[in-house]
Amino acid sequence: MRRSSDELNKMRKAGKVVAEMHEKTRAAIRPGTTTMQLNEIAADVLAKRGARSNFLNYHGFPAVICTSPNNMIVHGIPGDYTLEEGDIISVDAGAIIEGYHGDAAYTAGVGAISDQAKKLLEVTERSLWAGIEQLVKGQRLHEVGRAVQNVAEAAGFSVVREYVGHAIGTEMHESPQVPNYWPGTPGPTLKEGMVFAIEPMVNIGSYETYTLDDGWSVMTEDGELSAHFEHTIAVTENGPEVFTA
Repeated sequence: MRRSSDELNKMRKAGKVVAEMHEKTRAAIRPGTTTMQLNEIAADVLAKRGARSNFLNYHGFPAVICTSPNNMIVHGIPGDYTLEEGDIISVDAGAIIEGYHGDAAYTAGVGAISDQAKKLLEVTERSLWAGIEQLVKGQRLHEVGRAVQNVAEAAGFSVVREYVGHAIGTEMHESPQVPNYWPGTPGPTLKEGMVFAIEPMVNIGSYETYTLDDGWSVMTEDGELSAHFEHTIAVTENGPEVFTA
């Protein structure tokens, strides 16, 4: 769906709140911090900015952010997990302002991390920006996935298939979906005013996954590390505009 200038302004506001949630949680990532403490920091930002969480109670999800360490890919529930030196942690955050959504994620190292983990974070973030570069008027949507996949696989990593990006607006997850890989068809033509959440999840090993008994936490099948980066981006006359940076 194409958004009006007024709608885009509301989404910019939501994006700024998500960016602040990222900034404040990232500053707290160190050995000894619990994932629940990160959740509390994010909740405080929402309260101070007069925003609502789009994660809390979404299909029963019990927190305002997702915190997914190491070989957990996405949808981790904050709790008493304590960050340790050498961990990586993915933080996925969202906000609603005046009925419009922002959604973004990052993965960070905890203290000193392995060279392989550093490479995974660098490649995954680079794959996100390669996808974002495709969000130009007249391009076909699934070129996003082709670009993401090319970057990730060139580094010897794999792209998760089961979980994908999406259009976003008055709902967090809107159609169409945005695969992080080439699905075999070009997808719809991009038009000015469309807004998408692009979110590659990249694994060191296989792209296969399984879900824990909590019904939320998604793990790598082979136990290898996974990273997740995401932004909310509009297609504009002047190219892609990232609302959550």
